[in-house]
This record gives sequence, structure tokens and C-alpha cells, in this order.
Amino acid sequence: QVQLVESGGGLVQTGASLRLSCAASGILAGYNMGWFRQAPGKECEFVAAISWAFGVTAYSDVVKDRFTIARNNAKTTLSLHMNSLKPEDTAVYYCMAECGSELRGPYRYWGQGTQVTVSS
Repeated sequence: QVQLVESGGGLVQTGASLRLSCAASGILAGYNMGWFRQAPGKECEFVAAISWAFGVTAYSDVVKDRFTIARNNAKTTLSLHMNSLKPEDTAVYYCMAECGSELRGPYRYWGQGTQVTVSS
């Protein structure tokens, strides 16, 4: 049974940093895990992903060099370190997981989301 619980969102100013966390259970070696985000009135957007077993990563071009995805050594937590935040980063961020070979999707398991708001 896969369970994902996000935390760490909040209201920050432009240029600030945030660390999002996802407490994960039921994730096996063959899974990929990642972060998607959805802004009001927009489609859900891929942000970053990582293979749970090997740590191979992928990033959206709009967050590359600003965001870093990582897993802890025990493989119980997925994190997203966000630096130099911009107002366009404002969205609900979702942790997700899937057993598959494609880091960018599709993903079957989603958490409840955590709100990130970046003021100008």
C-alpha cells in the first residue's frame, strides 16, 4: 500500500527558499517518485522526479538549477529544495509515485498536496 503525505509549503517572498517533504511508505525499488504542481486554472505540470533505487533525476526546464529533488538514505522521505523562488512558482505541489521506467510519468499515486505561494 502506497501512502504519500506532503508538507513544507507556505507563503514566502520572491527570492526565498523552501523545502518540501513527502513522507512515503509502501515504495519499492522499482518505483519512480516525483513532484508535480498545479497553478489555478492551469494543467498539472511536471517539476522533478527521481528513481527510488538508483537516484537518477529529471527536471523541468523552468526549475532546473533552482530546485533539487532528493531522497533520504532510508528511502522514506522525498524532498524538493526550492531556491530563488518566483511568483510563477505559486501552485499546489503534489508528491507522486509509480512503478515504471519513465521519470516524467505517468504516475498513479498522489498525495494531498501542499500550497506554495510566492509574493512579489
